[in-house]
Amino acid sequence: MAYHFNRAPAEKESHIDMSSPDEAASMEEDARRIGDLAKEYGVSLRTLRFYEDKGLLTPERVGSTRLYHRRDVSRLELILLGRKVGFSLREVKQLMDLYDPNGTNIRQFKAVVDRSTRQLGRLEKQRAELDSAIEAISDLISTTKDKLASIPTGKPN
Repeated sequence: MAYHFNRAPAEKESHIDMSSPDEAASMEEDARRIGDLAKEYGVSLRTLRFYEDKGLLTPERVGSTRLYHRRDVSRLELILLGRKVGFSLREVKQLMDLYDPNGTNIRQFKAVVDRSTRQLGRLEKQRAELDSAIEAISDLISTTKDKLASIPTGKPN
């Protein structure tokens, strides 16, 4: 399953991959510097550092340089997806913490389905409220335009 975010048009499609830290660390050619990753995903350097401070990302440190490997990129994609659908960072971290590189991840998948189903319900309720607000303001605009049109021109307000 692929997730698309604010990536440069020339970038290839990215797939969620929760490689083990050892696998990811061995793939030096996939390493990205913080500035490159920020630009690729349309986030600020400060955002990436914040995610690191919260334990959501764990880039390799080489001197003062942060190197983000495939695992970090996958985690960033999950963070951005979670934020896009309205999960808090705490919820995103809880779901990522359930990941077991040596298991079937049934517990994680069930938690994702459960929380996503609840969030879908909240979003559908918000959409209904927004639809109602849009209808109300559209009616207000229409009624006000009709009143404006019925006022004879040439008279001061």
